[in-house]
Amino acid sequence: ANWRMSEPIRYPISDDLKRLMAGENETVFRILESRFCVTIQTRLPGLFIEAKEENSNIQATLTLLDQIKLAAQNGTPISGEWIRRLLEPQHEVLSSELENIPSEPILRNRYGFPVVPRTKNQYDLIKAVEKNDIIFAKGPAGTGKTFLAVALAVASLERHEAERICLVRPAVEAGESLGYLPGDLKEKIAPYLRPIHDSLAELLAPEKLKHYQEIGAIEVAPLAYMRGRTLKRAFIILDEAQNTTVAQMKMFLTRLGTHSKAIITGDASQVDLAKGTVSGLNHAIDLLQHIHGIAHVEFNGTDVLRHRLVKDIIAAYEKNAGQTK
Repeated sequence: ANWRMSEPIRYPISDDLKRLMAGENETVFRILESRFCVTIQTRLPGLFIEAKEENSNIQATLTLLDQIKLAAQNGTPISGEWIRRLLEPQHEVLSSELENIPSEPILRNRYGFPVVPRTKNQYDLIKAVEKNDIIFAKGPAGTGKTFLAVALAVASLERHEAERICLVRPAVEAGESLGYLPGDLKEKIAPYLRPIHDSLAELLAPEKLKHYQEIGAIEVAPLAYMRGRTLKRAFIILDEAQNTTVAQMKMFLTRLGTHSKAIITGDASQVDLAKGTVSGLNHAIDLLQHIHGIAHVEFNGTDVLRHRLVKDIIAAYEKNAGQTK
């Protein structure tokens, strides 16, 4: 067989970069070796990649090494968990019914990886956004709701369908007044907006993100900023919507101007509002469900894409809740 005869391929990189790419105890290289049936020698300068058997995939290994190198140069901490997430074969995460869905990437993230729907509900969210202007996406943490919503918004901005993206969250845990927190308003709300910033940072290269923010094409703000504004040609995401009151939700939904879209995400099991306060999320879904142009996508535990343990943890809590009621 010819594959036995193949020479090892040298992949030139500096020792410093090799260390960054390898992850702890060279885990990253070990994962690539088992995934693509190759051996990666690291003793000499650079890397040497060799086919181990007939179904070795040297080309895929090199492509991945390029992606890892790029990410490492951009300061991304490379770890076994990171590379596993990257390699997560679509069919393992996808339910069988997704097998025949053509997953056209929404966009490519800053490392060049395609962002595609990984579960049936994620796919439904993408389709709902194509056909509706207001979409409620409800479900537990880790189901990719916010990340997917931000990806759809960024794609819309890059295609010049939207002129700007507004990402808003209610800063409820601090009380909307935010008066007693130290620092100016920007500092006070920063922790609440962190998850949205994290999603943006994964999708856009730093200089591009900075440029969009400087020209006002991407705005991340607390919900209170929306009063009295009308947003035209905008893609708006309201995250953590379970923490809006009915009045705040109405205020938000009526800000929508022409050619705008809004995705409202939230987890009804994590309401931080004062006892007895009705959450604007469920109220709005019930009230508006029959209006044409408004869609509702429900995520659940099977959509959890975080660490594989998160799914089991959610299931354990749900089971426990059933027993303790």
